[in-house]
Amino acid sequence: MSNSPGSRRSVRIIGGELRSRLIEIIDSEGLRPTPDRVRETLFNWLQHDLAGVRCLDLYAGTGVLGMEALSRGAGHVDLVESNRQVASVLRDNVAKLINNNLGSSNVYNARAEDWLAQQTAGTGKYDLVFLDPPYEAQCLPAISKQLDASRLLTPEALIYLENDQPISMQSLPSHWQCLKDKKAGQIYYYLMQNKAPGIK
Repeated sequence: MSNSPGSRRSVRIIGGELRSRLIEIIDSEGLRPTPDRVRETLFNWLQHDLAGVRCLDLYAGTGVLGMEALSRGAGHVDLVESNRQVASVLRDNVAKLINNNLGSSNVYNARAEDWLAQQTAGTGKYDLVFLDPPYEAQCLPAISKQLDASRLLTPEALIYLENDQPISMQSLPSHWQCLKDKKAGQIYYYLMQNKAPGIK
């Protein structure tokens, strides 16, 4: 049975200080929390790379990836969400769950493309970026290139990509290196690393 638009449910944080805490989510077109088993694999990949890092969750939706990162030791997370109602619920969740012991966070109600375009040159601002736009948008190549051109990534930043079909490495910035990739059901997901010029 599908939930009616605007109805509420929840998703559980699976690790760290906030383990087992619930994030309230509102049903909205294109909103799909990253499944538990995918998150578990992703954060196993990241477990040694989270302490104090600055993260960007560019299609935040439920915010579960960003809050999972904070729960596991990230220092700061910026969450960007285009849907006003979803962003409002996200702000409520952040206010309820995140405290000073878990780093800091900001929620922005904006389209990912517009938000990136508005950022001033902040070279090396983010160590970790989550990119899992709505599958139907098929915008990963374009948003990846815009993110890369924004100069917001640290020289060895990690970038998580998620899609419902394989992602062509040729469609991504040429200096992004694939460290890990896996398939779970109909989800293809990848951990990339920025290898800026001069970084070996």
